[in-house]
Amino acid sequence: MLKGKKVLVLGLAKSGQAAVELLMAMHATITVNEFATQDKIACYDEYVARGIEMVVGGHPAELFERDFDFVVKNPGINYHKPFVLRLKERGIPVYTEIELAYQVSKPQNYIAITGTNGKTTTVTLINEILKNATRRVCLAGNVGIPLSKCVLENDLCNQSGFDIVLEMSNFQLLDIATFHPHISTIINLTPDHLDYMASLDEYYASKTRIYMNQNSDDYYLENKDDPILQEYLSRYPCPAQMISFSLEQEADCMLKENAIYYQGEHIIDLDEIKIVGRHNLQNMMIAICSCLLSGVDIPCIHDTLASFTGVEHRIEFVREYQGVKYYNDSKATNTDAAIIALKAFEKPVILLMGGHEKGLDLTEMSTYQDHISHLICFGDAGKRFAEEMKCAHTEIVEHMKDAIIKAKELAQDGDIVLLSPSTSSYDEFSGYEERGNIFKQIVNDLK
Repeated sequence: MLKGKKVLVLGLAKSGQAAVELLMAMHATITVNEFATQDKIACYDEYVARGIEMVVGGHPAELFERDFDFVVKNPGINYHKPFVLRLKERGIPVYTEIELAYQVSKPQNYIAITGTNGKTTTVTLINEILKNATRRVCLAGNVGIPLSKCVLENDLCNQSGFDIVLEMSNFQLLDIATFHPHISTIINLTPDHLDYMASLDEYYASKTRIYMNQNSDDYYLENKDDPILQEYLSRYPCPAQMISFSLEQEADCMLKENAIYYQGEHIIDLDEIKIVGRHNLQNMMIAICSCLLSGVDIPCIHDTLASFTGVEHRIEFVREYQGVKYYNDSKATNTDAAIIALKAFEKPVILLMGGHEKGLDLTEMSTYQDHISHLICFGDAGKRFAEEMKCAHTEIVEHMKDAIIKAKELAQDGDIVLLSPSTSSYDEFSGYEERGNIFKQIVNDLK
């Protein structure tokens, strides 16, 4: 299918390596460009031996004057970079690996989920329900598994009839061309990625790309409770059939009589649900709609929801020690996610907040002081966070470990210690997963 096509893979990382494997299987002629130097690239010698051209240690201008049929760009490479803009200026298509994987696959039932917060919990729920319904299902995208890898492992170039559940970041949506999900949603819209996007408006608009190729045979799941989302839906009309959900008003999927209902049918009582926070009811509603529209029966959906205990690094209970409960919410890499976590608890918490400084506005976050008994700030953003949060009881420490030790000193029987950093982790860790795992390790080692 791609034999003889000249393809540039920009950036290796996980998605780039998966794209390389898929392109090799499709017999493309591949050039890889990676900013890291040769000694830092474990697969360098292997790739050269397999006939792949490796251009490493920078992004030389001459490379972007060459003729390629298309480019597969790692979503982490900022699309404002001059070399990316030059490719587009020359009319060379620039795709994410999701677009590549979609183009080479047979038709499947694509369920695509985006939004600022709640994506991972939602796709995990959908995946669990579909697995329990004994469907052939692949979970991929921003959740950490490249779609290209799923294509190869399940022979999706030749097989159809799979449910593909995709968590999509706005970075992954920026460079799609033909990607066409059968079911899509934007869970919510709140400020994030201001260090990457040109403006907040551009960030919000990029999310609407998830439904741009849908048609009247498809479904879009509409959050009626998000006013910013409603504004963008009116500015960028969705061509799919609308299925609504709401925690506050009449909708296709809604709360009634202390239960979740879908179009008048009872799905699950609220007291059967194990995960905390109203935001998780919204995530469950999306999973209910997605799976019912994909042909799963209500008993299977009910039983999966009733047994679901949550997602790692998202308000994850770690341990109770000396009467104090510790929760890991390392996936809260923006203030809105942290606010959701604060609202999930019935009493004020000892909040551990800080990390990489990406310039997020704390105006709204600072109005939740009544949800915080003590604030402990750490990392590059710690000093600014401490100043702008204006909490009466505030401590500043250098590292996350210091914050945990300080929290242990302050905590009394019945208290809750919550790591909800409100920003990314790159000042101290490789990502939120490493941050969360080290938090759990330190907490579990407390004596």
